[in-house]
Amino acid sequence: MRTIDDLGDLTGQKVLLRSDLNVPLDDEGAITDDGRVRASVPTIKVLTERGARVIVCAHLGRPKGEPDPKYSLKPVAERLGELLGSPVAFAQDTVGDSAKAVVDSLENGQVALLENLRFNAGETGKTPQDRAEFADQLASLADVFVSDGFGVVHREQASVYDVAERLPQAAGGLVLTEVQVLEQLTKPRRPYAVVLGGAKVSDKLGVIENLLKEADLLLIGGGMAFTFLKAQGYEVGKSLLEEDQVATVKGYLAEAENHGVDIVLPVDVVAATEFSADADHEVVPVDAIPADRMGLDIGPDSAQLFAEKVTTAKTTFWNGPMGAFEMAPYADGTKVLAQALVDATKAGAVTVVGGGDSAAAVRALGFADDDFTHISTGGGASLEYLEGKTLPGLAVLED
Repeated sequence: MRTIDDLGDLTGQKVLLRSDLNVPLDDEGAITDDGRVRASVPTIKVLTERGARVIVCAHLGRPKGEPDPKYSLKPVAERLGELLGSPVAFAQDTVGDSAKAVVDSLENGQVALLENLRFNAGETGKTPQDRAEFADQLASLADVFVSDGFGVVHREQASVYDVAERLPQAAGGLVLTEVQVLEQLTKPRRPYAVVLGGAKVSDKLGVIENLLKEADLLLIGGGMAFTFLKAQGYEVGKSLLEEDQVATVKGYLAEAENHGVDIVLPVDVVAATEFSADADHEVVPVDAIPADRMGLDIGPDSAQLFAEKVTTAKTTFWNGPMGAFEMAPYADGTKVLAQALVDATKAGAVTVVGGGDSAAAVRALGFADDDFTHISTGGGASLEYLEGKTLPGLAVLED
């Protein structure tokens, strides 16, 4: 892939920078985890130090192709300005009069942020024709394009794919780092452990199938563990269960045995009467989950088991929390696992936290980014990369 160095002299050049600023917000519109904003800063600084006029574009949430105030990037512009140490001009639209005026007002080394890309239906159009007009409008704002939003490179969208076909383009530092780290996971130091959590098996079918050929250990926690437990014949009470995936999971268990992959499942869970921090809850073995309770975290024995497993690995990839970590009674499993990965990192292992909820979880639980080898900014993109899929936003950047 071409890099920023390949773009030559950027003094006075208008650079359209696709960043990933899709941060979580609370009910008041305040950012609850600014990890993705902080991750975007190094590339922005490289561009401003080279005298570019930087036009940052990004999305937030899933508005339905039209403006929605609750998904405005305005609070992100304010946080970005704080991190850069200089104001970031904010355009009230993406390609309209405000965007054009803000871009025209930029001087060398200054930064602007456009309003949410997904306020425009053309951003997520299904075909090149659906995206063409919006891509043309975006491209008209700039002289060159830099792709630095790794969290969206698996999407064939106007700001990710089509603009890169319309302007001289390069990969930003964050995208290059993500690819280099994930490439290590395709040729890992062994033993190679993969920890998968989160809600649904169906979200990770492709990566599980691929990892059964690549990993030595596959540890399953979070809500998705209950479909695996059901496939082993356990009753799971009111726990999250994808009944339609049980047969598929049985196949995975058999395939893992054939490939010599050790699939590790919880041996106990924290079972609650309802999805609430205030609900009555207790630790129970997985063969004794009450019919009227739901599992909301792996139990202490499971957490210790998982921790012991990852500390024996030379490489670990983790995607998805072990429980409903946002609520204190169900955070311990994720916290114990995170601490085990911190210890493994100190001992020289490669540890990669795979974006999304996992990244938010480790930060919320008090861990720092540099406690791990790498915290990815791209959950879905990371998983698809490890599946071996071609990611459109990377393919379009190749020489």
